[in-house]
Amino acid sequence: MNSDTINTPNSTSSNTTQEAILRAENVSVTYGSFQALRGVTLDIPKNQVVAFIGPSGCGKSTLIRCFNRLNDLIPGTKVGGKVTYQGVDIYGDKVDPVQVRRRIGMVFQKPNPFPKSIYDNIAFGAKINGYKKSEMDEIVERSLRQAALWEEVKDKLKESGLSLSGGQQQRLCIARTVAIEPDVVLMDEPASALDPISTRKVEELIQELKENYTIVIVTHNMQQATRVADLTAFFNAEAEEGGKRFGYLVEYNKTEAIFNNPKEEYTRQYVSGRFG
Repeated sequence: MNSDTINTPNSTSSNTTQEAILRAENVSVTYGSFQALRGVTLDIPKNQVVAFIGPSGCGKSTLIRCFNRLNDLIPGTKVGGKVTYQGVDIYGDKVDPVQVRRRIGMVFQKPNPFPKSIYDNIAFGAKINGYKKSEMDEIVERSLRQAALWEEVKDKLKESGLSLSGGQQQRLCIARTVAIEPDVVLMDEPASALDPISTRKVEELIQELKENYTIVIVTHNMQQATRVADLTAFFNAEAEEGGKRFGYLVEYNKTEAIFNNPKEEYTRQYVSGRFG
């Protein structure tokens, strides 16, 4: 992906008047003969937090992995439709998936620090993405501050990232992601493995990060979606003939509307706890 080919679109989602940084158009995903996702169209607006909710197996994680082409790493995966980032088709023939992941970072469900020092966890990604060695101290501090971790680790930067608590490790992974200054941060259930105190810190961090980043978060915790998300997309899974299930988008709107006044009956049933 060449920076000179990136143009900011004026397009907007039907649910927001804000500029869309990511757009999925009729996106379907198959893993071999299994269809995980069918016909999803939605916009992700800039500097907003968008939550994906829904029962297991409805394609939430599959979709966010389309946004930075992580599904490319799974043999037999086919992505149909179109995914654009700032107006550019990220599955275009001339687009480098490594550059896509440079612009669209990912934080996973379980904290996964490198077996390196806290400092090197941050510096490693910055180095391979072309940042100068002379910039590293500043990048490490800035990233750890953005992840609300600096005050807790500033005196032990040479210690292993694996020595931190689970919540600290997840914030370290967030710091590692923002160190290379992406535009979008994808989070796949980032707090599901954390205790309530660490979860609260991650949620507070998400609210702070949206000042500089667009965030898409997959969560099974509906209360978490209401606390952190500006917009919420509800996905469900449906069985077709033969019993095979596929995920699809049911409803996408402002979070308040999804939880207090949903338009679709399936959404109403899910947010009221009747299934899922």
